[in-house]
Amino acid sequence: MTAGRDTITAIATPPGRGGVAIARVSGPSAPAIACSVIGRVPAPRRAVFSRFLDAAGEPLDEGLVLYFPAPASFTGEDVVEFHGHGSPVVCDLLLARLLELGARLAEPGEFSLRAFLNDRIDLVQAEAIADLVASRSAQAARAALRALDGDFSRLVHALVAELTRVRVYVEAAIDFPDDELDFLDDAALRNGLAGLQTRFDALAAALRQGRLLAEGFSIVIAGPPNAGKSSLLNALAGSDTAIVTPVPGTTRDLLREHILLGGMPLNLIDTAGLRDTADLVEREGVRRARGELARADHALLVVDGSTISDAELAALRAELPEGLPHTLVLNKHDLGHPPGLAPDRHSAVAVSALTGAGLDALRAALIQAAGLAEDTTTTITARRRHLDALARARGHLDEGLEQLETWRAGELLAEELRLAQNELGTITGMVTSDDLLGEIFSSFCIGK
Repeated sequence: MTAGRDTITAIATPPGRGGVAIARVSGPSAPAIACSVIGRVPAPRRAVFSRFLDAAGEPLDEGLVLYFPAPASFTGEDVVEFHGHGSPVVCDLLLARLLELGARLAEPGEFSLRAFLNDRIDLVQAEAIADLVASRSAQAARAALRALDGDFSRLVHALVAELTRVRVYVEAAIDFPDDELDFLDDAALRNGLAGLQTRFDALAAALRQGRLLAEGFSIVIAGPPNAGKSSLLNALAGSDTAIVTPVPGTTRDLLREHILLGGMPLNLIDTAGLRDTADLVEREGVRRARGELARADHALLVVDGSTISDAELAALRAELPEGLPHTLVLNKHDLGHPPGLAPDRHSAVAVSALTGAGLDALRAALIQAAGLAEDTTTTITARRRHLDALARARGHLDEGLEQLETWRAGELLAEELRLAQNELGTITGMVTSDDLLGEIFSSFCIGK
């Protein structure tokens, strides 16, 4: 797959009024477009001040222009940037002029896509650009920058190199069947496979940390109606995000709030109370709540700690998706709790969303549940797809080991190692598809 030969353009700065706005042009017509707009092609990589002219030679704006000849540009193509004033009207006039001169409007992420297709960056680095733009904490920004610098890619390439070394050994042994018995019992092979498992585990641990910083820790606040879920959301967020009333079932739709906790982004999702109901609107809210629970990293099971019984608590826990980690929150602690429902008996956190009591303990429990390391100086940003690809690759490695142990099948081991290597290739883009590229770059902002 190769980058298109047409020329694209977009405003690369956020919409709205500001001191400066940047219009970016990339493609073979970029120098000619610059010549038409300012009357010349600027010297490479040197900012020049000029007026931006319309088709009649009248000024549209004035500012700096930079020219980056291919291949030494972000996209690997000829690139021209116009740095003008940040008026939406002026931006629209300049963009219309660039389109009039033959450029087309870039699609979301198309500049980064061209950089990837022209081998200026790999897929991980392209995603790191989007993560850097969207970072919600200093730690997340630094982790994205490390990935953009290639730290993540180097870890993947090192794992691929070790996997390749073992593959070469296995496939060479298969070509000499007289030596197969020695090959299957070779300690060097087993040590190499054990070393691969260790490398997989280490990379997976690093990626889990990076995903927490990049995507946040998704926490669904669930429980029965009138347990104080919305009050707890407001208390954790420090704002009146959710409507709170004494009427059960007030929350019908999903409410989302993004907060930072100890440098870690949390995605809090308040949901409708879990119960059977004849109300069609509330029933839809319960359905959406269950859908969010199925996708969550963690759940806060919030109950009225002053009235809940053991039987009711057991029934609520049974409604959570199997395997979903959760923290039991006994709310309304200011009203006391029934005999036998002491917080320590249920490994629960007792809080009062009304008074704020126990919230610090709940925050500490959430940090512990997320598992974010205290030292994030070497963490690299990552996404769920990276972890999924790594898990599939590890699955092929484990399957190959089982084939070796059970059937002494070197050919099957070699095939599973090949499949594992392909899965690792999807992380950096060494192995990819148009569908995957479309999914990744469509989430980028215009102009990136």
